[in-house]
Amino acid sequence: MHFLDAWLGLAPAHLLRSALPAGFVALAVLVPGRAAAGLTALAVAVALPFLPELVAPGWVEAGWVALWLVVAGLAAWHAGRPARPGARLGGLESGGIGLVLGIGLLALVGAGVARLDLDGELTRRAAGGVLLAGLGLVHLMLRRHALRAAAAFAAMGLGLQLLDGAVRAVVVGGAAPVGLPLAATALAVALTLRVGRVRAAAAGSAWVGDAHDLHD
Repeated sequence: MHFLDAWLGLAPAHLLRSALPAGFVALAVLVPGRAAAGLTALAVAVALPFLPELVAPGWVEAGWVALWLVVAGLAAWHAGRPARPGARLGGLESGGIGLVLGIGLLALVGAGVARLDLDGELTRRAAGGVLLAGLGLVHLMLRRHALRAAAAFAAMGLGLQLLDGAVRAVVVGGAAPVGLPLAATALAVALTLRVGRVRAAAAGSAWVGDAHDLHD
């Protein structure tokens, strides 16, 4: 009940600001298409400055906004030809399995956070971090385009940033640099862009299902 109280006790405007980034990431997971991916990433970038749980220096917040703007641009950039109809149909089964596993994992970790004895603010930070990281993992398993993986890594990294804020509030000393989640996520996004470009150049497509077109 304490976990629910941490959210239900919020003013509607505060609750909306807290829910918007995760809601947009969930839309990116559920709605196919490059246009949807770009628009949802852009919406996350716009919503981040109003996210109460993102407690970090101004330059870290600005870095996350810039990173999500880059992700929005990547989502709108088309590398090579689209996946063949057969390849997309073949990915429905693996995507469905990934979705079920990801939701199960998210529910399991979320239940663990709900049992922690934290105050309302820290509960929201930890829960928001777990939710974003879990949605990023589901996105990574469900969407099979190499460049769409950038949004998945960005969501997981943002979740880690929120979890980092929760940890800093209860741990004294020995904390990692505050911008470490942002730096690691930026590196992951850059590597994802590199992989997508190499895949598109070698196989003619950045779709993961077209990897069998590569020959030694």
